[in-house]
Amino acid sequence: MGDPAGIGPEVIAKALAGREVQRLCLPLVIGSVSVMERTVKKLGLKLAVVPVQGHDPVPPKGNAVAVLDPMEKPLKKFALGIAAAETGAASVEFIKKAVHLAEIGCIDGIVTAPINKEAINMAGCHYPGHTELLADLTRAKESGMMIVGGPLRIMFVTTHVAIKDLSKLLTQAKIEKAIRLAHRALTDLYGIKKPRIGVAALNPHAGEHGLFGNEEARVILPAARAAQAQGIMASDPQPADTLFGKAVKGQYDGIVAMYHDQGLIPLKLVAFGTCVNLTVGLPIIRTSVDHGTAFDIVGKGVADPGSLVEAMTLAARIAQNRAMARVK
Repeated sequence: MGDPAGIGPEVIAKALAGREVQRLCLPLVIGSVSVMERTVKKLGLKLAVVPVQGHDPVPPKGNAVAVLDPMEKPLKKFALGIAAAETGAASVEFIKKAVHLAEIGCIDGIVTAPINKEAINMAGCHYPGHTELLADLTRAKESGMMIVGGPLRIMFVTTHVAIKDLSKLLTQAKIEKAIRLAHRALTDLYGIKKPRIGVAALNPHAGEHGLFGNEEARVILPAARAAQAQGIMASDPQPADTLFGKAVKGQYDGIVAMYHDQGLIPLKLVAFGTCVNLTVGLPIIRTSVDHGTAFDIVGKGVADPGSLVEAMTLAARIAQNRAMARVK
């Protein structure tokens, strides 16, 4: 459910009311029963919230919305659109329960609605976001964030950092890890046997032989060459202003971006509202919406479920691919 004070409950209810999701999978909402009941009622949706306990079977498809609430006590009344320790703690409990069910095979994957970083930290859970929390819960050796949308699949070397700090934060090891994770995602999750990965340069014109910076020669090219030596089809650093266009035309299966906006600006230009966050490196399937809790529009009934529907579609597709691979 994500943070109950955010738009998570609303986009979940809207997504589950659509026929598209009903054809995809048998969904189980892990979150507050009372919150889902209030949300469905306020939106006027023809859905029936059905509480389930433990490992109860999920009701068959239709207008039933199965909700499993892992909280020891029901969530108390809270204010919408405001970060609070209570709702932050609840969102963490929902995640922990989902991970447990996925690890023991009761569910095939997790799709997360947005959490609020301030709220989970207020609750004593000191993580910058879902990705790091999930990595710790699943004891993943290494993991990373890939965001997909339209024809683009982008893995990031850095995410939420200041531009002024990029040069010192970009290391050969971090870039190699991002290339390695991109390759893993494209082969294991998308089933591409020999994926082509475009590696973005940091500076204009890929540094123009050192005229505009030395990061390409110092860390990016060595990382790309190290990946190539391991059999990964990674490019040498490419100027970002042309690389994304090449990927859109199908010349690359995925891109490794050096920083947040380098990858997200082109991605949202081609797929705004339908982008999906895919965590690579976990032993379980996890996708997520590519937006926040949107506290400013909570309760107005205007939240768009498009990203959640796309996230559910991707998770279902990956789960199906894995099931078929096991049969083979």
